[in-house]
Formats: sequence, C-alpha cells, structure tokens
Amino acid sequence: MVTGDEEADWIKRSRDGDAAAFEALVAKYQRMIHALTYRMTGSMADAEDLAQETFIRAYRQLPSYRGAAKFSSWLYRIGINACLNWKKSRNRREQVYEEFTQQETQPDNTDEITAKIQAALLQLPDKQRAALILTVYEELNHAEAARILGCSETTVSWRIFMARKKLKVWLQCE
Repeated sequence: MVTGDEEADWIKRSRDGDAAAFEALVAKYQRMIHALTYRMTGSMADAEDLAQETFIRAYRQLPSYRGAAKFSSWLYRIGINACLNWKKSRNRREQVYEEFTQQETQPDNTDEITAKIQAALLQLPDKQRAALILTVYEELNHAEAARILGCSETTVSWRIFMARKKLKVWLQCE
C-alpha cells in the first residue's frame, strides 16, 4: 500500500526529472486510467493509446499540479479530456469521410475515390491543406494545430472552412 507521503515524494521527484518516480506513479494509476479510457471508448486499442496519451500529458503538465485535488482526480481529468478530444476528432473524421463518400459512386471504386480526394487535397493552398490535414487526418484539435502552424485558432478554423468549401465543389459533394 502506497502512502500519501510516498506518492507526494514520487510527484516531487518526477517534477525534478526522476523517471523512476514517474514510472511508480504510472504503475500505481495505470489500471485506473486504462479502465477509464476503455469505458469511454469501448475499444481496447483506443483505450491503450489514450491511457498512454494521458500519462504523457500528465508528465508534461506535472509542473502545473498544485496538489489542491488528489493526484488521482487530477489524472482522471486529464484522461477524460483526452477521451473527449479523441471523440471529437473521431466524429470529425467520420463526418469528413461521409461528406467525401456521399458522391454517387459504385462500392468497388474506393481506390478511385481516394485518389480523387488526394488530388483535390493537393490542389488546396498549402496553409489550408496543412490545417485540414492536422485536424482531420492527424486528429489534432484547433489549438494544437494553431501552435504548430504559428497562427490563431480562429485562423485554423477559417482555413479549414475554406478548404472544405473548395473540396466540396471540386469533389462535387452536396
């Protein structure tokens, strides 16, 4: 059984860069976070990815942990946010897929559709294509894409809007 003092020591040592201390925290909470992510996704593979993402985010955000809440509560919040972001990006991906495949096509010409989509993507201006790829295909949220692209979230949203508008015309989507 791990005491509160021992956990506090692991947190302090983890903040100071002690990898073994952070591994001890992961070992203590791994089952809890994996259960959470599995219940949120219903997929073992997605749960494993999201549990790993939760611990990566926790490690990066460890300096901001103030100890006002229990460490497990803080970790749960990170895990929930990771799952909610995953769900949003999955829904976006599915919506884009449906938009692009609602064309009148035969079921056996998916390679042709993929090639047509790829060709249309390559016609987009670089900044619009980058914003669309980061958010739809790489599943980043607008804030993450904005940091990568060196612009505001509003700019990312505008670029995605314009890219989708052009793609709908080029791909003859309604």
